[in-house]
Amino acid sequence: MTDYGHALSFGLSLDPDMNRLDETRLLATVAEDGGLDYLAIQDHAYQPGHLDAWTLITHLATRTRRVSFLTDVADLQLRPPAMLAKAAASLGVLAGGRTVLGVGGGAFADAIAGMGGGRRGGGEMVAYTEESLHVMRAALSGGGVRLRSDQHTIEGYAAGPVPPAPIPLWLGAQGPKMLAVTGRAADGWVSPLNIYVPPAEVPGKQKTIDETARAAGRDPAEIRRIYNVIGVIGDVRGGPGLAGDARRWADTLTEWAVELGFDTFVFWPVAEHRVQLDVFAAEVVPAVREQVARTRGQR
Repeated sequence: MTDYGHALSFGLSLDPDMNRLDETRLLATVAEDGGLDYLAIQDHAYQPGHLDAWTLITHLATRTRRVSFLTDVADLQLRPPAMLAKAAASLGVLAGGRTVLGVGGGAFADAIAGMGGGRRGGGEMVAYTEESLHVMRAALSGGGVRLRSDQHTIEGYAAGPVPPAPIPLWLGAQGPKMLAVTGRAADGWVSPLNIYVPPAEVPGKQKTIDETARAAGRDPAEIRRIYNVIGVIGDVRGGPGLAGDARRWADTLTEWAVELGFDTFVFWPVAEHRVQLDVFAAEVVPAVREQVARTRGQR
């Protein structure tokens, strides 16, 4: 039983497909009006039909006022950490601090190399990612950034601007070595979709994060836990991910919060995105908040 006690937050994954731009714009405003906390954008720049994640986020930031944006997750192979920090800090200034940096090492080596990115794997990728987190943290704080290592050569970056509010660094991770990096160096763990990391596998991954955090002198409770959840809300059976009516969704997300330790859920609707979003925001989210508060109060 694990509940790290963070306030709950909820988000919606938006499709960066250029052919769905009108729908994406609409969903962004509906999600904000519905009280969601995050709009999440995946980052697969090598997909010819995908808009660039940062350009799309900037565009949507001009059409919204309150909701924050999460890169879910930015590809560190194609976005060098000092430049990624610069982009995030700039958006933080322009959008009033509505920025969270979700980052990852990059899962598709051939596609990344096809765009001119590095081809790293194994321990090299782990080292590159961990060093990148330290580079971004230093850069987001402003001042000078230098690093010479096997993975980075930063000869003297005068970092800035400093964003109006700290920008969290959340790491997308699945394997034990990258989960350990999360425990040592990240502000949050972004779990892959529930079809790739099913609930039964979560406790072991949380344990890895917690143990490495303690070994690094950190309190595991300080690390946020984010679950990308794909599925369908409605009177359905089967299908990818979580399927069932709003009550089943509320009960399941409540369980995943108080038993598995997640505090943030990013919804990836399979179909009928507007209808699914309306039900998620109006029925599922309030019910989860109420049930988790009740459970925590009883404990």
